[in-house]
Amino acid sequence: MIENAILWLLKTLAVPTVGLTSVFIISFVSATLLPLGSEPAVFAVIKANPEIFWQVILVATVGNTLGGVVDYWMGYGAKQTFAKERTSRWFHWLERFGAKTMLLAWLPGVGDPICTLAGWLKLPFWPSVFYMAIGKFFRYIFMTWLLLNVPDGFWRAVADWLA
Repeated sequence: MIENAILWLLKTLAVPTVGLTSVFIISFVSATLLPLGSEPAVFAVIKANPEIFWQVILVATVGNTLGGVVDYWMGYGAKQTFAKERTSRWFHWLERFGAKTMLLAWLPGVGDPICTLAGWLKLPFWPSVFYMAIGKFFRYIFMTWLLLNVPDGFWRAVADWLA
């Protein structure tokens, strides 16, 4: 049953038949605390439709930033529940550098929790969103550039090695 649900979801979000919609949804969901990467979807749509490069980058950035905003609000609302955790070094670091730490929201593994902690600490909302969007935008530019400029044979060899 779960396998059928996953196959249905993958078919529904198939790229490039859905294209920008799937990029937005996958980018949004991957920015929440769920373990999902959006770069493969972004790369696949750009590889299939190079003429919409900037549209894909912008849609992915908006979706991923809105997912980060959801993380921010989850942290804002969770403050009372986990108030004793405030002694962690992450809190001190975020309090010290403020909204500019949202430039690191693109980092795998720690970027989404940083957005959540920013909401918890009630860092200024709009500056946080601004820096979050900048970091995520440049991540998509860099990752897509990297994927487009590495020869396809390399990626096939990696896929064969992983299989």
